[in-house]
Amino acid sequence: MQIRILVSLTAFLLLSACASQIDAGVVREAGSPGFLWGLWHGFIFPFAWIGSLFDPDIAVYAVPNNGGWYDFGFFVGITVLGGGSWFSSKKSARK
Repeated sequence: MQIRILVSLTAFLLLSACASQIDAGVVREAGSPGFLWGLWHGFIFPFAWIGSLFDPDIAVYAVPNNGGWYDFGFFVGITVLGGGSWFSSKKSARK
């Protein structure tokens, strides 16, 4: 069991090391979307994604943004506000 976790963690770290954001997508200006906009965009992601299937003007991710803080807000918005933790807690409560 521990070998499986170690292999999975190693694979995850190797794959995440390849991820990067292009410099054109990061803006350090005062009006660029930051943590709170990322949080909001993460929260409305399911609705924005459905809308983006029908309208090319709807985007699910703001580019350019201010980088890491926007990404962190987007992640928190999807996982916490978007129901990710709620679904996993309901699944473990049923056992």
